[in-house]
Amino acid sequence: MLRERVAYMAKQIQEILIDDLDGGEANETVAFALDGTSYEIDLSDVNAKKLRDSLAPFVGSARRAGAVAAPRRRRGGGTRALTREKSADIRAWAKSHGLNVSERGRIASKIVEEYERNH
Repeated sequence: MLRERVAYMAKQIQEILIDDLDGGEANETVAFALDGTSYEIDLSDVNAKKLRDSLAPFVGSARRAGAVAAPRRRRGGGTRALTREKSADIRAWAKSHGLNVSERGRIASKIVEEYERNH
């Protein structure tokens, strides 16, 4: 009786972080936010400590905001936000007129303007 030999292959994936400041080996990814924008930076222990130490006076005097997102600023153009019902009407109208409109998300201002001209 012959025994089958089964070869097992192992795979190891290693992620190596590179310090974004000095190009050396990093030990962690530090996340922070400023002026409503979130950032991540890979840093060595030394550089992570420098970042935390330099921010400490500001963090110590700040109040915690939690995970609440700041209100989104409107971009120029002055178009009003559409209700779900109106968006659905515009999408249906656009499709019936052969216009390319996505199923979800923002409707192109050209399509909204054309809809408004026709209604």
